[in-house]
Amino acid sequence: MKGISGTQTRGLLNGSRLNVIDNSGAKEIEIITVPRYHGVARRVPSAALGDMVIASVKKGTPAMRKQVVFAVIVRQKRPTRRADGTMVFFEDNAAVIVTDTGETKGTDIKGPVAREAADRWPRIAATANTIV
Repeated sequence: MKGISGTQTRGLLNGSRLNVIDNSGAKEIEIITVPRYHGVARRVPSAALGDMVIASVKKGTPAMRKQVVFAVIVRQKRPTRRADGTMVFFEDNAAVIVTDTGETKGTDIKGPVAREAADRWPRIAATANTIV
Protein backbone atom coordinates (compact mmCIF):
# COMPACT_ATOMS: atom_id res chain seq x y z
CA MET A 1 0.00 0.00 0.00
CA LYS A 2 1.43 3.31 -0.98
CA GLY A 3 1.57 6.27 1.36
CA ILE A 4 0.90 4.45 4.64
CA SER A 5 3.75 4.76 7.09
CA GLY A 6 5.00 1.84 9.15
CA THR A 7 6.87 4.00 11.66
CA GLN A 8 6.23 3.52 15.36
CA THR A 9 4.24 5.99 17.42
CA ARG A 10 6.43 6.60 20.45
CA GLY A 11 4.09 6.46 23.43
CA LEU A 12 6.40 5.93 26.42
CA LEU A 13 8.59 8.71 27.86
CA ASN A 14 11.29 8.77 30.53
CA GLY A 15 9.58 8.12 33.86
CA SER A 16 6.84 5.91 32.39
CA ARG A 17 6.03 2.85 34.46
CA LEU A 18 5.62 -0.54 32.79
CA ASN A 19 4.37 -3.93 33.96
CA VAL A 20 6.89 -6.75 33.65
CA ILE A 21 5.32 -9.84 32.10
CA ASP A 22 8.09 -12.41 32.53
CA ASN A 23 9.14 -14.49 35.54
CA SER A 24 12.41 -12.66 36.25
CA GLY A 25 11.24 -11.41 39.67
CA ALA A 26 10.44 -7.80 38.74
CA LYS A 27 6.80 -6.65 38.69
CA GLU A 28 7.04 -2.97 37.71
CA ILE A 29 9.82 -0.89 36.13
CA GLU A 30 10.32 2.80 35.39
CA ILE A 31 12.08 3.95 32.22
CA ILE A 32 15.34 5.82 32.85
CA THR A 33 16.51 6.34 29.28
CA VAL A 34 16.30 5.00 25.75
CA PRO A 35 19.65 3.95 24.29
CA ARG A 36 20.23 4.66 20.59
CA TYR A 37 17.56 7.39 20.63
CA HIS A 38 18.45 10.28 18.34
CA GLY A 39 16.07 13.15 18.90
CA VAL A 40 16.10 16.92 18.98
CA ALA A 41 17.91 19.04 21.59
CA ARG A 42 16.02 19.22 24.92
CA ARG A 43 13.44 16.67 23.75
CA VAL A 44 12.65 13.94 26.27
CA PRO A 45 13.67 10.50 24.91
CA SER A 46 10.70 8.30 24.11
CA ALA A 47 10.24 4.65 23.21
CA ALA A 48 7.79 2.51 21.26
CA LEU A 49 7.00 -1.15 20.64
CA GLY A 50 10.13 -3.23 20.19
CA ASP A 51 12.54 -0.63 21.60
CA MET A 52 15.11 -1.53 24.24
CA VAL A 53 15.13 0.75 27.29
CA ILE A 54 17.17 1.09 30.47
CA ALA A 55 14.89 0.96 33.50
CA SER A 56 14.85 0.82 37.27
CA VAL A 57 12.92 -1.93 39.06
CA LYS A 58 10.31 -0.33 41.33
CA LYS A 59 8.32 -3.38 42.49
CA GLY A 60 9.37 -7.00 42.70
CA THR A 61 11.39 -9.42 44.78
CA PRO A 62 13.85 -7.89 47.26
CA ALA A 63 16.77 -9.14 45.15
CA MET A 64 15.47 -7.37 42.04
CA ARG A 65 14.28 -4.09 43.56
CA LYS A 66 16.38 -0.95 42.90
CA GLN A 67 18.38 -2.68 40.15
CA VAL A 68 18.99 -1.03 36.80
CA VAL A 69 18.02 -3.42 33.99
CA PHE A 70 17.57 -3.56 30.24
CA ALA A 71 14.02 -4.19 29.02
CA VAL A 72 12.19 -4.49 25.69
CA ILE A 73 8.72 -2.94 25.31
CA VAL A 74 6.24 -5.55 24.10
CA ARG A 75 2.89 -3.75 24.65
CA GLN A 76 1.82 -0.09 24.70
CA LYS A 77 -1.51 1.65 25.22
CA ARG A 78 -0.95 4.29 22.55
CA PRO A 79 -2.30 3.17 19.16
CA THR A 80 0.34 2.26 16.60
CA ARG A 81 -0.20 2.14 12.85
CA ARG A 82 1.15 -0.91 11.07
CA ALA A 83 2.38 -0.91 7.47
CA ASP A 84 -0.86 -2.56 6.27
CA GLY A 85 -2.92 0.29 7.74
CA THR A 86 -4.30 -1.44 10.86
CA MET A 87 -4.08 0.25 14.24
CA VAL A 88 -2.86 -1.79 17.21
CA PHE A 89 -3.10 -0.92 20.91
CA PHE A 90 -3.18 -2.87 24.16
CA GLU A 91 -4.78 -2.55 27.61
CA ASP A 92 -1.49 -1.84 29.38
CA ASN A 93 2.15 -0.91 28.90
CA ALA A 94 4.34 -3.98 29.37
CA ALA A 95 7.98 -5.00 29.01
CA VAL A 96 10.26 -8.03 29.22
CA ILE A 97 13.57 -7.94 31.13
CA VAL A 98 16.52 -8.80 28.86
CA THR A 99 20.32 -8.71 28.92
CA ASP A 100 22.22 -6.04 27.02
CA THR A 101 22.48 -8.45 24.04
CA GLY A 102 18.73 -9.22 23.93
CA GLU A 103 18.60 -12.59 25.71
CA THR A 104 15.54 -12.90 27.97
CA LYS A 105 16.25 -13.27 31.70
CA GLY A 106 12.98 -15.02 32.43
CA THR A 107 11.84 -18.34 30.99
CA ASP A 108 8.14 -17.54 30.49
CA ILE A 109 6.19 -14.58 29.08
CA LYS A 110 2.59 -14.06 30.20
CA GLY A 111 0.09 -12.48 27.83
CA PRO A 112 0.31 -11.30 24.23
CA VAL A 113 3.38 -9.74 22.61
CA ALA A 114 3.23 -7.27 19.71
CA ARG A 115 4.53 -8.50 16.35
CA GLU A 116 6.84 -5.46 16.12
CA ALA A 117 8.74 -6.63 19.21
CA ALA A 118 8.74 -10.31 18.19
CA ASP A 119 10.14 -9.55 14.73
CA ARG A 120 12.98 -7.48 16.16
CA TRP A 121 13.94 -9.75 19.09
CA PRO A 122 14.04 -13.49 18.22
CA ARG A 123 14.48 -14.68 21.83
CA ILE A 124 11.27 -12.88 22.84
CA ALA A 125 9.45 -14.42 19.87
CA ALA A 126 10.63 -17.90 20.89
CA THR A 127 9.51 -17.44 24.52
CA ALA A 128 6.16 -15.72 23.85
CA ASN A 129 2.93 -17.72 23.93
CA THR A 130 0.85 -15.32 21.83
CA ILE A 131 2.08 -12.90 19.16
CA VAL A 132 -0.47 -10.28 18.05
